[in-house]
Amino acid sequence: MSRLVEQLAGFRIGVTSDRRSQDLISALERRGADVLHAPALKIAPNDQDTALVDETRALIEARPDVVLVTTGYGMRRWFEVADATGLGAQLSEVLEAARILARGPKAVGAVRAAGLEEVQVSASETTASLVDAVETSGLTGHRVAIQLHGYTDEVQLARLRDLSAAVWTVTPYRWVQPTAHDKLPKLIEATCARQLDALTFTSAPGAEATLAVARELGRHGDFVDALTHDVLAAAVGPVTAGPLRDAGATVLMPDRYRLGALIRLVTEELVQHRVLRLRSGSTELELRGRAVAVNGLPVKLGPNSLSLFKALARTESVVRRADLQRCLPDGADDHALEVAMSRLRQSLGVPGLVTTIVKRGYRLNAVRV
Repeated sequence: MSRLVEQLAGFRIGVTSDRRSQDLISALERRGADVLHAPALKIAPNDQDTALVDETRALIEARPDVVLVTTGYGMRRWFEVADATGLGAQLSEVLEAARILARGPKAVGAVRAAGLEEVQVSASETTASLVDAVETSGLTGHRVAIQLHGYTDEVQLARLRDLSAAVWTVTPYRWVQPTAHDKLPKLIEATCARQLDALTFTSAPGAEATLAVARELGRHGDFVDALTHDVLAAAVGPVTAGPLRDAGATVLMPDRYRLGALIRLVTEELVQHRVLRLRSGSTELELRGRAVAVNGLPVKLGPNSLSLFKALARTESVVRRADLQRCLPDGADDHALEVAMSRLRQSLGVPGLVTTIVKRGYRLNAVRV
């Protein structure tokens, strides 16, 4: 097994994205992760996006002076739909005559791939910086079109309208509900049960949709608590992280807002901070996600035993019986806990590793190394 494959072995990671989800899933699986995929939203198919066709016709008729391009993918998809409906040549003619401002290198690449040329690139990859460029480049009072992306910044859009004579919007991709409605609830329940080690988000609408379904299930508080304390929540950038942070969740994001950087962040965080190594006498134990090894040999634990072991391994103190019962299915009583603890001891096969503290709970006789 290569070192790359070993990196995420034992970890289970949730993926909520639709677009480019296979790239993300493949990268995580190549590193050994078990991936649970549940797209929160999907992009409407090209042949069903009549609104984009109508917006494109309106823009061609208006012939704006300035065009703001926010995303490379949005620019490419815009031309795909325009070409498919016979509007491609007219769209190119209108954009050639306009002054194009692009938001970041991906947008620039898509503009040039379309045979066009930008006059300016915004200082950062935000819609706010693009509107700043309009204000500071002497382009106020003009007729402006803006290519929106999946999450519209209404504050900046209102600001652009205040700066312009008129504003037209074009939305090259719209979010719709996925066909498999049962996958996302299962992912949310797995998160609440701490059966995931990390959960990734690549769009703000997807993050909002996930929170909305959690609320519908009555698990919003549990879901946010899991992301704050136990399950790593990782977002591709600040816009995506926004709805999760507003809900109170702790969210990590990479320095560069790219899919590759997100993959590296998740890998480094799990490997460096979520692998637990313990020693009990001459016995060495390792907890890596859902994988447990004793003296380097893998030990298979059932879901209940794994949950108990994780709860015990998190502290060198006594864990109360009531707290351990919450690791088991609803309705667990003292007898069910004792049975589950007996199975855990048998599976680990290390005498004296788990100690019963009478009338209080249980303690793992191990120290972190």
